[in-house]
Amino acid sequence: MVMDKNSKITLIGSKLAKTGGEFIYLGEVEECKNCKFKRLCHGNLEVGRKYKIISVRSANHPCMVHEGGVKVVEVVLADLTIMIEAKKALEGVVLNHQPINCDNFDCDYYNFCNPDGIKEGEKYKIKQVLNEKINCPSGKSLKKVIVELIEDK
Repeated sequence: MVMDKNSKITLIGSKLAKTGGEFIYLGEVEECKNCKFKRLCHGNLEVGRKYKIISVRSANHPCMVHEGGVKVVEVVLADLTIMIEAKKALEGVVLNHQPINCDNFDCDYYNFCNPDGIKEGEKYKIKQVLNEKINCPSGKSLKKVIVELIEDK
């Protein structure tokens, strides 16, 4: 396993441990309290963040939560697909996240306007502007973009 400078080591259920797989870390559960792997599983990740698996070790370890045990994986923060104001949608631009304030839960774009894995005010860089026609039911001028979070060092 070759470590990426921004990567973290953690454990994930063996059935979920696939290179390229993504997950949102939801935190520790009661069964984790007395586990000898607790620090490795939970010590490196931030609740609410979306991670992408970039490598998987083959060995299996026992786990009270995951059927079939867990595997050691290397993860990085995953790119996110979000909605932003169209006028700000320029590749390479660094912005502070401002969620689209919309509570239309039935909208096809709701999860892009209210994305998991990013908090208001966090910095991101636009990697790609998706050339998709967005018909916002509220009449907002929006663009779907792929962004990478910029971690504070």
